[in-house]
Amino acid sequence: MDQLLDRGNESSSAPEPFPEIRTISAGRPLVWLAEGLRDIGRTPLASLGMGLLIALVGAILLGAGWKANYVAPAMLGGFLLVAPFLALPLYALSAQHERGERSEVSRAWGSVRGNAGSIALFGLVLMLAYIVWERLAAITFALFYRGEPLNVANLLPELFLSGRYNQLLLAYFAIGALLAGAVFALSVVTAPLLLDRPRSDTVTAMLTSVQACLRNAGPLLLWALLLAGLTLLGFLTLTLGFVLIFPLLAHASWHAYRDLVAR
Repeated sequence: MDQLLDRGNESSSAPEPFPEIRTISAGRPLVWLAEGLRDIGRTPLASLGMGLLIALVGAILLGAGWKANYVAPAMLGGFLLVAPFLALPLYALSAQHERGERSEVSRAWGSVRGNAGSIALFGLVLMLAYIVWERLAAITFALFYRGEPLNVANLLPELFLSGRYNQLLLAYFAIGALLAGAVFALSVVTAPLLLDRPRSDTVTAMLTSVQACLRNAGPLLLWALLLAGLTLLGFLTLTLGFVLIFPLLAHASWHAYRDLVAR
C-alpha cells in the first residue's frame, strides 16, 4: 500500500511532458489579431485599462529617455523584450474567455501564482536580455554618434533624414534585430504556456517556443513583423496608441499559443 501511495505521489508531481507543436497556416497571425480584438470587446475596461497603464509608464520612461542619446531609441527594443511578461494578466483573461468563464481581473492576476517560480525566472531572463540590449545600445551610440543631444524635436530628422548616421542606424538595427530575434524565439509562447501549465518549467517552455518557431518559420516571421510594426506605431503616437495596441497584442499572443501548442 505504501508503495502504491508513493507511486501516486510521484506521478502527481511528475513534470509536464514536452508539449506537442502544431503546424499552422501562413495567415494565422491575422486571425490572432482578430481574436485579440474580440477579447478586448469582452472585457474592455480591464484590457484598455491595462493598455492605459502601459501607455502612461511608457510615456514617463520615453520622456526621461530624451535626455540621453541612446535611451529613447532603445525603448522600442526594450519594450519588445519585456512585453511578454507584462501581458500575463491579459493572457489569463483570454484563458477565461476561452473556457467560457466569467472574466475576473482579480482571478487573472491570481492565476500567476500557480507557477510563480517559473514565471519569475522567465521574467529574470527577459530583464537580463533588456540589460544586455541597453548596454549594446549605449556602446553603439558611443561609437557612432557625434551630434547634439537628441530630444523629441530632432530625433527622427537627425537620425533618419540627415544622412550622417547611416552606419549608426545599420549597426543599431542589426544588433537589435539579432537580439530581438533570439528573444522572440525563446518567448513567443513561453509566458502563456507557463501560465496555462503550472507544472511546466522555464527551460521546457522556452525550448517549446524555439521549436514552434522552427516548425512555423513563415507564419511566425509575419507575427514578429506585426509585433514590431504595431509597437513602432505605439511609439510614433508617443505611447498613446498602446492603450489599444498593448492589449490587442497580448490577447492575440494567447491565441498564438493556443494555435501553436497542442493540449
